[in-house]
Order: sequence, then C-alpha cells, then structure tokens
Amino acid sequence: MNTTVKKSTRKLVLTAMFACLAFVLSTCVYFPAMAPFQHFVDVIAAVFLGPWYACASAFLCGVMRMASGRTIQAVTGAVFGPILGGLIWRKTKNIYLVWFGEVIGTGLCGAMASYPLMKLFYGLDVTNPFYYIPFYTPSAAVGGAMGIMVLAVLKRSGLLDKMLKEL
Repeated sequence: MNTTVKKSTRKLVLTAMFACLAFVLSTCVYFPAMAPFQHFVDVIAAVFLGPWYACASAFLCGVMRMASGRTIQAVTGAVFGPILGGLIWRKTKNIYLVWFGEVIGTGLCGAMASYPLMKLFYGLDVTNPFYYIPFYTPSAAVGGAMGIMVLAVLKRSGLLDKMLKEL
C-alpha cells in the first residue's frame, strides 16, 4: 500500500473518531443552546486533520446530533470554525490562532448562517440576524480554549510534532 493511501486512510479514520468523540461528549455533557465540546474537538481536529477533514468531522457530528433531536444549528454552528481554524493552522502553525479561527468561524459565521436556516426550516420569527452570536461565541471560546490547552500540553511535551508527522 502506498504512502498516499495510508495517509488518506489515517485521516478518514481520525475524522470519524473525532466526529464520534464530539458527539459523545456533546451528548453526555449537555448545555442548553451550547456545545463547547464540539468546539473542543473542532480545534484539535483542525490541527491534526486540516480544514476540510475537520469540517467533515464537524459535519458528521452535527448530523448525528440532529438525528438525536437537535436543530440544524448542530451543523451550521460547527462547520465554519474548523475550516477557518484549519486554514489558519496551515498558514501559521500557531495553535493559539486556531482558537481565534474557531471563535470567529463559529461565533460569527456559524451564528449568521444559522439565522436564515432556522427561519426557513423552523419558522423562527427573530428579526435580528445577529441573534445567535451571544450563544455561539461563548461556547466556541470556552470549548476552543479547552482544545488549545490539550494542544499546548502536547506541544510542550513534544508529542504534537511527533503525532503530526505520523499523519
């Protein structure tokens, strides 16, 4: 088996594992209108997988959360953060800026994307498109900070670089 196939297989498996981890953590530790553990996993996935696989992981978790009774916000609130965080990681290799990408991607982009979908699919009659920002931003900030703490410990111990080389 060639190296490219091995790398793709590892990333696909890790994508599924991150999706399942986020789903289990978000289901077991429930906060109304918040999912900080989704953002915790998003930050870690953005670093390990890059923007597109991390987005796929967040999307899969969101679909599973929707299937268990959550709204479409489970998807829209999750996919923008790992894309922005992963792109920032790819460009800078700075784990702290990944947190910033998660907060802006989720807290602003995800919140703004949720507004028209909630209005369309659920008939929510909210006149302000900024309505979800106060809910999404703290969740992304707290969850992303937890993910950054894990990455910082891995980086300080030298394990982060070793793990990334295996991918």
